[in-house]
Amino acid sequence: MEPIHVAWPSGYSHEPTLPVPTPPARPWPSDDDRITVPLGSVVGTRSGDKAGSANIGAWARDEDTFGWLAQFLTVERLRELIPELADLRVARYAFPNLLGLNFVVFGYLGDGVAACTRIDPQGKGLGEYLASRLVPLPASLAP
Repeated sequence: MEPIHVAWPSGYSHEPTLPVPTPPARPWPSDDDRITVPLGSVVGTRSGDKAGSANIGAWARDEDTFGWLAQFLTVERLRELIPELADLRVARYAFPNLLGLNFVVFGYLGDGVAACTRIDPQGKGLGEYLASRLVPLPASLAP
């Protein structure tokens, strides 16, 4: 098993690793065979708070879509899709048996829901926000 991928902002001295299986790499169609769709049209999402951190889950309906999702939705790509996460530590966990990924965003909610000044103090909207982002999808996976 490969270690999980944890992306830390600069200043952290180490990265913990845990054994989490990662699906095998699979070739995907060329860019000519891609369409632009909201991520939520092919992937389910959900999010919420865990004290001062937030988690974002994304899962596919079938193994082919999960193969694409696991390669596409890296920590770096999540930060591109949700720029507010740029300076926060994010850990990515793959759950191939559930066809899903989970991201933990450390410190997103500061000291937690009671002290958070964000519009979405429980992080419930992060999953919907991720689902709304336009992504390049292999046409063969289109709904």
